[in-house]
Amino acid sequence: MKPLAVGDTLHAFPGGLVLRHNKQVACELPLERPALSEEYLLQVVDRQGRRAKIIVEEGERVLGGQALTRASSDLETVTHAPTSGRIGPIVQSESLWRPGSRIDCLQLLADGRDDFIEAEPLSDWITLDRHRLIDLLRDRGLAGLGGAVFPSAAKLRGDWDGIHTLILNGAECEPWIACDEMLMRTRADDVVRGGIVLARAAGAGEVVLAIEDQMGAVGERLSEAIDDCPIDFPIKLVRVATIYPEGGERQLIQALTGEEVPFDGLPQDLGLLCHNVATAVAALDAVERGRALIERIVTVTGPGVRRPRNLIARIGTPVGELIEAAGGRSDDAGRLVLGGPMSGSALPSDRIPVHKGTNCLLALTAEQVRRDQPVMPCINCGECVRVCPARLLPQQLYKMIEGERHDAAAALNLFDCIECGCCAQVCPSHIPLVDWYRHGKAARQLEQLDQRRARLAQRRHDARQTRLEQERLEREARREKRRRRLAEGGQAKDEIKAAIERARRKKASDSDAG
Repeated sequence: MKPLAVGDTLHAFPGGLVLRHNKQVACELPLERPALSEEYLLQVVDRQGRRAKIIVEEGERVLGGQALTRASSDLETVTHAPTSGRIGPIVQSESLWRPGSRIDCLQLLADGRDDFIEAEPLSDWITLDRHRLIDLLRDRGLAGLGGAVFPSAAKLRGDWDGIHTLILNGAECEPWIACDEMLMRTRADDVVRGGIVLARAAGAGEVVLAIEDQMGAVGERLSEAIDDCPIDFPIKLVRVATIYPEGGERQLIQALTGEEVPFDGLPQDLGLLCHNVATAVAALDAVERGRALIERIVTVTGPGVRRPRNLIARIGTPVGELIEAAGGRSDDAGRLVLGGPMSGSALPSDRIPVHKGTNCLLALTAEQVRRDQPVMPCINCGECVRVCPARLLPQQLYKMIEGERHDAAAALNLFDCIECGCCAQVCPSHIPLVDWYRHGKAARQLEQLDQRRARLAQRRHDARQTRLEQERLEREARREKRRRRLAEGGQAKDEIKAAIERARRKKASDSDAG
């Protein structure tokens, strides 16, 4: 990637929409920490269904920041206690990743004392071997805070040919969400130094910090932080156009470099690594302050909440308590959404706990979620194609999924859909396209799971048939060997009898002769 600087001519990605952001609504009040919860639910199953290794027992007292699980590889994320208390049983909570299903959570019953383990800051991280630095970040629970919650250690340590640039993503493009903007307002210095931590861990030679061009005050603070940074490291601040979904990893990379990430590849294939600004601050906290990742900023906003604001929420807090900390729901509140209005997911309950990817709770009014227009047949207008940032054919995907031709939809690159919601936003037939795509992805994954199970069952059947045939042949061989042995034994007996008979006849003839 060529060097970038403020004012350089940037590039465009396909599609996208210009939307009203409404971020200022949640930024009018200062950051606040809500009161401690009495109970925390800590997820021990990740998005891929992997179950973490729990290293504490029910009834055990733990301290804040204490590790509750162990990572056996970089693909696992360590979970830490958000406060002191006693470990309860494994309970289940609704899954945000698999609608309609439930996942296991470790219950922590807080004691209200908020005692913490002794912090172990690392002052010499700038000279530390990058793999030891990654180990430390993994052990302190670092994961992507932009929403995907991908384990940061796996992203930093991957076997890549060489990462030359770390991109810090501060282009928070989803409407209403302002947690990253508030973070950059209040901790600009930490964002910059945290970016250097991640760059050192990745082996990158420079950091590019990307923010939206409408973030005037934030840009000024970050510029000052870069100038005042005590660490000599190449850092560039770049303002990108406020076009949704420019905060998406692939769209941001294309806007900065003009290069597209291969559809079956990763940014690392281009020598780039992209991390959220909140992940950078968490990395700095892990090394300089010795703090595990146990909290994050959550935007609680929307017309359905009385006092929209940003809150520093501990992982495992029930989202309903954050709504109450923001003044509670308004009288006309309707739906509660995790994320923004474009790509967020409706929450089935306010008992769902905050996890590391919870960036926004959006409360909409009943009037906003009421469907004014009925869903009409697709008219092939092509508007969805025009705005799709992934260069897909949304109307064809919809028809394939509607006809339950999930394999055909997968062949049309269904899984390249980033579920940004641009297509549904412009659809004149009011088709909830993103819901169809999510359904199609889930159905295709179930089909693939059934196919894998069928193949496994066939392999087991074939192995059993082979084993039975082998056992049959072995039995036949044993029988044949026994028959031969018996046959050989019978011939020997006949020869003995014949010899005895000859001896008897000889003796009789000798007696007669005498």
